[in-house]
Amino acid sequence: MHSKMPDVTTHILDLASGKPAGHVEIEVFFLESKTEKRQVTSRVTNSDGRVDQPLVSAQDFQEGEYEFHYFIGAYFREQALIKEDPHFLECIVTRVYLSSNQKHYHIPLLVSPWGYQVYRGS
Repeated sequence: MHSKMPDVTTHILDLASGKPAGHVEIEVFFLESKTEKRQVTSRVTNSDGRVDQPLVSAQDFQEGEYEFHYFIGAYFREQALIKEDPHFLECIVTRVYLSSNQKHYHIPLLVSPWGYQVYRGS
């Protein structure tokens, strides 16, 4: 096990425009149990589609299941890519298990108004 706990970052790429998705709100929750979750943090992506501070800092990290809520509908409304309101994808929720035996987690999101992909980056 590493002496330092991992931190968690993200990067959101808008596949419809071919650009980073800036100004997207992301809320992070830790699952305390099957029915209870605790909000860890809330961040907004910068103009490069990244967060200026980790979604989960090494100091706040706890091994277990996390949920990432990406509020992408507001972003697509701002971009005026489609007229539909509410958008097909209003909030993308990703649940992952994060282990303390890693140095870092990077969880990119590739998104369009009609679909998305999340993966474990490096």
